[in-house]
Amino acid sequence: MRRTPDKIDTMAELRATIDEIDRELIALHTERVRYIDRAPALKAQVGIAARAPSRVADVLAKVRGEAEAKGFDGDLAEAMWALLIDAMIAREEQVMGTEGADG
Repeated sequence: MRRTPDKIDTMAELRATIDEIDRELIALHTERVRYIDRAPALKAQVGIAARAPSRVADVLAKVRGEAEAKGFDGDLAEAMWALLIDAMIAREEQVMGTEGADG
């Protein structure tokens, strides 16, 4: 179990803990990408474009709300996810192009 920040007494332990969290975040992002890689096939079946503005807005609103509920800066969370979403949309567009409806 990870020690809470207030229980950490050295920079070495603090850095090691941050590195551990970073590895966990990368693992979660890797898992998220595997799911995103399924989206082009499913979107194509129903005519949804890779870039679906209503879905992007929905995801960003949910991320902001979750971040703020957890005490994380909503603006920062939204900016981080906007970059992530743009990169994933570009990935999807490489597979399926830019045609389709907002969905």
